[in-house]
Amino acid sequence: MFKDKNLEPIWKKVQLGERVSREEGLGLFSIQDILGLGKIADWIKKKKNGNRVTYVVNRQINPTNICVLSCKFCDYATKKNRPNAYAMTLEEILAHCSTDLKEVHIVGGLYHEWPFEFYLNIVRSIHEKFPNIQIKAYTAVEIDFFARTEKCSISEILGRLKEAGLVCLPGGGAEVFSERVRKALFPFKIGAPRWLEIHKTAHQMGIRSNSTLLYGHIETHEERVDHMIKLRALQDETKGFLSFIPLAYQSGKGKVVSHSVSSLEDLKTIAISRILLDNFDHIKSYWVTMGEETASMALHFGADDLDGTIGKEKIMHAADATSPLGMAKDRLEQLIRSANCIPIERDALYGEIRDGALFAQQIGLRP
Repeated sequence: MFKDKNLEPIWKKVQLGERVSREEGLGLFSIQDILGLGKIADWIKKKKNGNRVTYVVNRQINPTNICVLSCKFCDYATKKNRPNAYAMTLEEILAHCSTDLKEVHIVGGLYHEWPFEFYLNIVRSIHEKFPNIQIKAYTAVEIDFFARTEKCSISEILGRLKEAGLVCLPGGGAEVFSERVRKALFPFKIGAPRWLEIHKTAHQMGIRSNSTLLYGHIETHEERVDHMIKLRALQDETKGFLSFIPLAYQSGKGKVVSHSVSSLEDLKTIAISRILLDNFDHIKSYWVTMGEETASMALHFGADDLDGTIGKEKIMHAADATSPLGMAKDRLEQLIRSANCIPIERDALYGEIRDGALFAQQIGLRP
């Protein structure tokens, strides 16, 4: 069945519903039978979600690129007086919203001249003017920044954001849970313990969140797997994560590495995450970093979500991501159909907007 016999015990464990260990997950990165690996991941995906692939009509808003941090891999952040610096007004932020959106995704720099009340008012104002939009806002790095500037607890910050209209947290800022990598690339940013603490607190307060992995720079395969295992452990405890999103590093101008990883490495990372993260409902194929073709192929390697229309994404494109700046809804559905999957529109919390069974009938695909 498999060209590489090392996949057979993994396949047996998966079929029996047994958990794949850290050591077994690490071994999967040495597998050359990428199609066999994809077959296992695709089986898990279909068992969890059938032939459905979700997407959201959303907009990413990056209110400012001015940031107190200086991370070596980030081509987006800058300092206040530089020519490329910007800070949007509340009116400019609201102008990026519209009634057709189901989600706004808000992330940006840590701007010391903006009080927390301004960040809070962004959420409150969008919620009041566009009550049908679900708001996913502020990474754990930003939440930590707010708590430090306000000299209060994480739970107080999250409580005020939730009251203002926040429904979930994005997964950014995790990078890779390696102290070695943190010291080398982002020494002033929070590490794994604080990131996990913030997401655990959010889950305990009824705020769902997403999770990410930035891969393809100086991290090792062991560090990728350890990252996933830490996420799996927290999900066992809280069941609060909505999705896992592998983010391929864009070499950009910083040139931490000379080039981005190959499409095969993208597909392998997606597949291994689907196999290891058995308690996650959704694995996202993020077309912004992977590109359209690889993102579509990843739907056969364990991914069941293609993110969304996004609009003018700035962070990855500042690092020279070659994907389009935004993707129309029809194009997203086309990419999903080209993988022989059923496109299902969702909201920020993975609630289904369109009747999947009826839509499957209409386009002649089986759920």
